[in-house]
Amino acid sequence: MNTPIIIIGSGFGSYQLIKTIRRTDKHIPIMVFTLDEGHDYNKPDLSHAFSHQQTCTDLIRQTAQEFASEYNITLHALTRVESIDSQQQSVLVNGIAYPYSQLVLATGARTFVPPMQGNATSNVITLNSLQEFESAQAQIHEAKRVLIIGAGLIGTEIAMDLSHCGKQVVVVEPSKGLMANMLPELVATALQQKLIEASVEFEFGQTIISLDHKDSAICATLSSGKAVDIDCVISAAGLKANVGLASQSGCKVNNGLVVNNQLQTSVNNIYALGDCAEINGKVMSYLQPILLSANALAKTLLGQPTDLKLPAMLVKVKTPHMPIQLGGSTVKDVASWQIDIDSSGCSVKAYNEQKQIIGFVVTQGHMNNTFPLLRALPANL
Repeated sequence: MNTPIIIIGSGFGSYQLIKTIRRTDKHIPIMVFTLDEGHDYNKPDLSHAFSHQQTCTDLIRQTAQEFASEYNITLHALTRVESIDSQQQSVLVNGIAYPYSQLVLATGARTFVPPMQGNATSNVITLNSLQEFESAQAQIHEAKRVLIIGAGLIGTEIAMDLSHCGKQVVVVEPSKGLMANMLPELVATALQQKLIEASVEFEFGQTIISLDHKDSAICATLSSGKAVDIDCVISAAGLKANVGLASQSGCKVNNGLVVNNQLQTSVNNIYALGDCAEINGKVMSYLQPILLSANALAKTLLGQPTDLKLPAMLVKVKTPHMPIQLGGSTVKDVASWQIDIDSSGCSVKAYNEQKQIIGFVVTQGHMNNTFPLLRALPANL
């Protein structure tokens, strides 16, 4: 039997890679090790599952067993890889060495939880995986008052989703505005107003100093000294790539696993994909770049070295009371804006100092401008 391709991780990138490989080669051995159960699901659905009244089972597209059978892989679920021996080209699992021909690290990322004091810090919920969603679903469902740490993309989507369910939501954010790294102030202010109308409260320029149990609730003390009583706390304060295993094996690490244009790490025959991979200095935790990465890497693994080429990317913000789509650079390197606004929404173009369009944001009734603007943007790679 040929030495298999081994993949560590079972998220979107991993499974998209497997699907792409199998479209070309039905038989090359593939072995997957994952800390999760290995079900195939769409992680972005987690940020709006509560208003859709979806359970963990509803979110599963294929069970682990169904996926493994259909795509002819050997799946080791709920299994931790202890170490990687890049010299012998093997991974160590429960004291057993499994050799690989090529190794793909699709270890994903974990939600960052800011440091806090108090006896309730262990109660902070994260929603970055199906397992985390399943373990927290009942608690969030029963909660009447929810505090969300972070007003970025995920925190904003979750805030709108939970407010739609009738919950009182408080968002604590250290920066001065909503989605500050993605939206110009004009759009952020309009979206913030929509959320306020849905009874979401914002505490900008604040951090949480401590979380403490208070009767059956939790008391959050903010940096301003204000105390907020809530039933549960969700962290949406960003992601940190899971790079520990790769770092121990000698792979170069920055914000993620540093890869070249063929997604190879600094170690021969070890590749990285998805939320853990850093491409040209960026970790791109969105479905489109991960999909394109998986498609390119599949060709490379099958003997056809292929550079990843990324066009301008589209990001959809799942805020149904004010739908938003954006692409390119919408805050960084922006020298000027061109704004077309009316009662139905707005289209905002971002320009650099050379008067070249580098990004855009469209909202609500202006969605038909999305793809013409996307085509006008320069490619990423």
